[in-house]
Amino acid sequence: MRPELIQAADLLRLNTPEAVEEAMGLLQHTVYSFSMKVCGHPEDAEDTMQEVLYRSVGHLATIHGPQALAVWLYTVTRNRCWRMRRKGASAPKHMLSLDDLMPDEAEMGRLLQDAAESPESHLLHAEQHHLLHQAVLRIPAQLRIVLVLHDMEELKTEQVAQILGLQQGTVRVRLHRARLFVRKEMSKMLDDTSQNLDKGVPAGKKSRSIRAKDGQRPTECRKLFSNLSEYLDNRVEPATCEEMREHIEACPACVAFLRDLRAAIDRCRSLEIPCDAAVAPRLRSILTQEYLRLLGMPGTGKISALM
Repeated sequence: MRPELIQAADLLRLNTPEAVEEAMGLLQHTVYSFSMKVCGHPEDAEDTMQEVLYRSVGHLATIHGPQALAVWLYTVTRNRCWRMRRKGASAPKHMLSLDDLMPDEAEMGRLLQDAAESPESHLLHAEQHHLLHQAVLRIPAQLRIVLVLHDMEELKTEQVAQILGLQQGTVRVRLHRARLFVRKEMSKMLDDTSQNLDKGVPAGKKSRSIRAKDGQRPTECRKLFSNLSEYLDNRVEPATCEEMREHIEACPACVAFLRDLRAAIDRCRSLEIPCDAAVAPRLRSILTQEYLRLLGMPGTGKISALM
């Protein structure tokens, strides 16, 4: 769970104007950042932040504990985002299979070379941040929401399942495919950017097919591939984990792929999208006044509308 939500829950219990204002700022950042990762449009994310938080003020004092706060807040925000979201033109219209997401021989060769040369070293962090956000928005919506909640908002599988109304097993399957998808998209974008910077090739002129027409990974690699998220998250039985580790250590291609997948997950966990500094203070002030008014604290006026 995001530390901001734990801190916000603690601050709200203090019931002081200063603590409430700080808590509202943390909730603003959480809702806006989550909305941007899911929807990708600043206007929609800003509208969602305002509506969700203003309508939530009356419930915040009745929610006890950060876990309850997280489940309730993300559920409300997700519902609002779903109503407002726009269809992404670049998102695939069908759910990709594991074979679609598995690297072909050309990509595996590049990953092995990249492991030694580190081609991202000359790319700016800000550029990687932008590319990652674009890669996330290309993930099919059903997969994207799971990735955002689990890896970016740091919720447990059980909490994600509760928010989305899914079985935990379904969450794990979708999480793995979302991770594979964002890794592949990010890999393509970084590779294209590296080639364009090195050779001056116009953007979009060089690209690689998602999957090779001939040749497939060995059976052992394919079996491992479908279970990598469970392995990375330490959710595999000890005997199976040892079997997977033995294969990985003996297979340079799997080592390179696992490193690339882990890097993609780490990038997702570090993605932050702050709300507009010009909007945040005014909304925070309004939310703070209304929250304190509902608590019956003196010196606070009724807020009748939110612009």
